[in-house]
Amino acid sequence: MICILGPNGAGKSTTLKAISGLLATEEGEVTDGAIEFEEQRIDKLLPEDIVRRGIFQVMEGRRVFEDLTVDENITMGGFIRRDRAGLKRDRDLCFDYFPQLKALRGKLAGYLSGGEQQMLAISRALMARPRCILLDEPSLGLSPKLVQEIFGIIKRINEQEKTTILLVEQNANQALAIAHFAYLMEGGRVVLEGDTEKVKNNEDVKEFYLGGAGEKKNYKAVKSYRRRKRWLS
Repeated sequence: MICILGPNGAGKSTTLKAISGLLATEEGEVTDGAIEFEEQRIDKLLPEDIVRRGIFQVMEGRRVFEDLTVDENITMGGFIRRDRAGLKRDRDLCFDYFPQLKALRGKLAGYLSGGEQQMLAISRALMARPRCILLDEPSLGLSPKLVQEIFGIIKRINEQEKTTILLVEQNANQALAIAHFAYLMEGGRVVLEGDTEKVKNNEDVKEFYLGGAGEKKNYKAVKSYRRRKRWLS
């Protein structure tokens, strides 16, 4: 599991959309370098072909089909598959990870709470039997208790299903608690990378992303930090 941290506008969501092919639907494109998955270049493929390769993106804000039921949303996640036995197994798996959804199977997704919609969005991804899930801000708009619950389930999926997860998140504490490797993006570029212990122990990360350790910095100090960018040297 890899996490990408950074402030708003750093380029985190754009990175995920470039990988999943959804950048092209917004009239964007990869103009420098290449994106490879399992030693195959994918940045010239259509989004549906990238899904068939095993990459599934869970969008920021959940983006469930509001006018479809929970059951219908889950079914849509497996639309590219034809193995009925496998689909049934994975539907049961979704309800195992998210038992709340089983009682809501016939309810329209638009009437679910934010946390329930996030669970549904992840379940829909699981139905595609992905090798890699791209998760964009799964904690957005959720209570701390729900965030902790969903991050625990994300960790279980990574460990039990052996699914690679690329997690974009502003909640640095939660992301670094479950990821194995981290990238920090600012201004459209990676400014720090390493295993999560290395990133958590970086003084700037502790000060500006993990709530700070030591004296509280004033606005002038923050501006000085932005000019200084110790990790860019």
